[in-house]
Amino acid sequence: MTKQTVLGAVACSLFVSPVFAQGTAPGAAPAPPAVTAPLHTMVMPADLKWMDGPPGLPPGGKMAVLFGDPGKPGMFILRAKLPAEYKIPAHWHATDETVTVLSGTIMMGMAAKLDAKAATSMTVGAFAGMPANTSHFLMTKGEAEIQVAGVGPFSITYVNPDDDPRKTASKPAAAAEPAKK
Repeated sequence: MTKQTVLGAVACSLFVSPVFAQGTAPGAAPAPPAVTAPLHTMVMPADLKWMDGPPGLPPGGKMAVLFGDPGKPGMFILRAKLPAEYKIPAHWHATDETVTVLSGTIMMGMAAKLDAKAATSMTVGAFAGMPANTSHFLMTKGEAEIQVAGVGPFSITYVNPDDDPRKTASKPAAAAEPAKK
């Protein structure tokens, strides 16, 4: 046998060896079965279930979850329909986030304050990736649809706590003034 044939046989045995495939030593108990992966997911546009955006975002947007659960650990993908003149003030997330523009135009900036002059116009097909804890903002001129992917549990923290819509939603309504006669 030539040296090349021996090396080839050894290399080939590594790829077909059950010991190599299971990652166990000879004579050791086999590895436990792998965790079952989620079922294959296919979502057609007509099957999207649109709902109001979460309380952590300004009202007016709609979202549909395509994959995973943004409130639980693990990857998720969602779509958001944003109305014209929609603004999400400067905020950050504890996990990475990606945004892809599906329709319309959005304006995004990486800053601690919403500033239209510092925003980048993003049209259909544009992509933005924000590492965890990166301050950014978003706004629209006309209607737009985006796809957001990230790792849950997903949270939003506003740079300026007064921008958080959850605060204004929890404040009691001001007492109405009595009618003047």
